[in-house]
Amino acid sequence: MAFMLRRPFAVVNALKQAPNASQTVVRSFQTQAQAPLKNTFTKPASPLRSFISANQQNALRNAFRQSSRREYQTQAPGNPIAQGNMTQRLIYGGAIFGGTLLAINLVFNRETREDGGMPLYEREYLNDTFLHTGLGIGIIGVAARALHANGWSYRLMSANPWLVLGIGLVGSIGSMMVCYNTHPDNYMLKYGSWATFNLTQAALLSPMFFFNPAILARAGLYTVGIMGSIAIVGATAKQDKYLYLGGPLLAGVALVALSGLAPMVLPATALRTLAWTENIWLYGGLAVFMGFTLYDVQKILNHARMAQRGLRPKDTVNESISLELDFINIFVRLVQIMSMQQRRK
Repeated sequence: MAFMLRRPFAVVNALKQAPNASQTVVRSFQTQAQAPLKNTFTKPASPLRSFISANQQNALRNAFRQSSRREYQTQAPGNPIAQGNMTQRLIYGGAIFGGTLLAINLVFNRETREDGGMPLYEREYLNDTFLHTGLGIGIIGVAARALHANGWSYRLMSANPWLVLGIGLVGSIGSMMVCYNTHPDNYMLKYGSWATFNLTQAALLSPMFFFNPAILARAGLYTVGIMGSIAIVGATAKQDKYLYLGGPLLAGVALVALSGLAPMVLPATALRTLAWTENIWLYGGLAVFMGFTLYDVQKILNHARMAQRGLRPKDTVNESISLELDFINIFVRLVQIMSMQQRRK
């Protein structure tokens, strides 16, 4: 009855292709014995007629199979950006990125620098910092993929979460503090602690490869676009304009961290509270670390001016750690938000 309602004309069309009653052979399963039939001579069917009859029966059988098939999945709505050739996609992506950058500049960057632009030393310092940031993100991605392929993600997910949290914090914060307190001239210890920090992040982020690769690629692309546009705003704004955000952002990241630890403390029956803490961790954390990106870019430029005057050593490795943490936190939240939207579809 379900397939009759879904395709009411399937049976009619199939019956039109069915053989005539005079050409079919009626088979009955008899339960009572009958008298033997008289020996009568019947003319055998021609091979052409038998072939046509078999084709008609196959058509009828296929029609019923197709009409009785149940489909529970609906086609996802088309994405206008994913349609067309690569040139159109690049045009759409460039238009979105340019419009976002223009809107951010109009809202947050109405007053530009008064010194006529970024000096050469600050530009080189910022470019060197972004180079180390990209290298660190690449190390984290390659190492996390290798660990996931070797089964590390399964062992990590089955371990005690408090043990993983404790070891992760000790390894991550410990290596970061060693890198921060090492002079840039000590290359071995400096880059060794920096590599240890990146490998620790890779070990903690390897379960991210359980997500759909398409979601990971989109989240990575969006993260690069977000941080790139915010970095342009911070680089072209007035000097030290957004350094006041340090205190409020620290308070915000403390709130986000507590909301991330809430599922380990609160009971599973507190559904409404857990929903609020999850939203704070996702969307609030996304806003906080976007603000940290703006703050860190201006802090890097401030440190570049201080290094030029000899007040502090030039240390782009330490500066890159801050941007790496911003990238990781934005990326993780975008992946989870996209995954939730895909499940709701």
